[in-house]
Amino acid sequence: MKNTTYLPAVAGLALCATGAIAETPVLQVMTYDSFTSEWGPGPAIEAAFEAECACDLQFVGAGDGAALLARLQLEGPRTDADIVLGLDTNLTAAARETGLFAPHGVTAALDLPVAWDDAEFLPFDWGYFAFVGNAGADAPTSLRALAESDTKIVIQDPRSSTPGLGLLMWVKTAYGDEAASLWSDLADNIVTVTPGWSEAYGMFLEGEADAVLSYTTSPAYHLIAEEDDSKVAWAFDEGHYMQVEVAGKVAGTDQPELADQFMAFMVSDAFQSVIPTTNWMYPAVIPAAGLPEGFETLMTPETSLLLSPEEAAAIRDAALDEWRTALSQ
Repeated sequence: MKNTTYLPAVAGLALCATGAIAETPVLQVMTYDSFTSEWGPGPAIEAAFEAECACDLQFVGAGDGAALLARLQLEGPRTDADIVLGLDTNLTAAARETGLFAPHGVTAALDLPVAWDDAEFLPFDWGYFAFVGNAGADAPTSLRALAESDTKIVIQDPRSSTPGLGLLMWVKTAYGDEAASLWSDLADNIVTVTPGWSEAYGMFLEGEADAVLSYTTSPAYHLIAEEDDSKVAWAFDEGHYMQVEVAGKVAGTDQPELADQFMAFMVSDAFQSVIPTTNWMYPAVIPAAGLPEGFETLMTPETSLLLSPEEAAAIRDAALDEWRTALSQ
């Protein structure tokens, strides 16, 4: 008798447990690969958000930053993503044109060096592009000086990488009609063009180039995580192009409340405190504890360059043609 009543009870408990697992809501965030890596922000942010949401937060890597837009344009309304995280202001105009994003509805006091009033795209970090090299090396002082030197560099493809696209905007903004000429002179400095940032930075660390296109904040990683002060960002006279990274809520999400919760969480201390020492960028909202020790040593550009999303979209194709032509010669 004991067995005949006990076994159905166990079976019932198992069915209840299975049902509970099946009912756990899933929020899918499409982002760039380095964000989801074990050393990136993804794991810590996933744990912190899941502690609040009673949900399953899933990060889905889609290559580098610019590849996010290409994938989204390909998938269209069929996308499974609820949030797209990792676009920047050079891509938001094109992203907006897809009609796939909804207003984020978040109001927050952002610590950005520029005013922000975009209803669809919410910043989560920012920084300045820079070439990072070894301390003590003979560093060029401008993009022009770099092109006239024998310095070997690794850069990223602007069609798949937001740093690569940022360099395109940097050159075009600083040199205007002379951008094509600068690219022609810079072409023989370029060891290779990689699909994304991780591959390029790895090549630099392995000694395959003198410098790599990265960020003014990149030396903070070596200083804080490795106690190594041998990497420096080069300051350039024409200024440095700024990147503001953003996330957007997909209008067709089947988890609208969870998506709203994540967007609000993105500017919370729990999210923002993770950014400086995992994504190695400036947080969009300074955490309560402030910036980590070591960030005060970073190079700060004297001149900041940034196009509006609409301006960046307007010159992107022409700038890409100049780049492609110069590197194919």
